[in-house]
Amino acid sequence: MNFSWGPTAKCFDPKSPPITLSGVPAETKKLQFKMVDLDAIDFTHGGGTVVFGGQKSLAYGAFSYRGPCPPQPHTYEISVKALDGNGKTIATAKARKRFP
Repeated sequence: MNFSWGPTAKCFDPKSPPITLSGVPAETKKLQFKMVDLDAIDFTHGGGTVVFGGQKSLAYGAFSYRGPCPPQPHTYEISVKALDGNGKTIATAKARKRFP
C-alpha cells in the first residue's frame, strides 16, 4: 500500500490534505490515519478513520487533524493502516514531508 499527500494550509488547518492512494488491499473496509511531527514528537496532530470503498483518493478535509505550524522547517509523517471488516490491520504505509 502506498499514498502521498497534497498541499496543506499553514498553521493548524483543521482539515486533512488531499491524499492519493494506491495498492490498498481489496478487503480493506477502513483507513486509519495519524500525523506526527518527527521534530516535536509529543505534539499531537491527530488523524482519523475513513470508510474505504475502493477510491483512489481522499479529498481535502476527509478527516480532522491539526495542520503543521512549525517555527522552522520540521519533518512530518502521516501513517495509514488498512483495516478489514473485523478491524484487523492488513496493511500499513508511511509518508514523510518537510514543512514549510
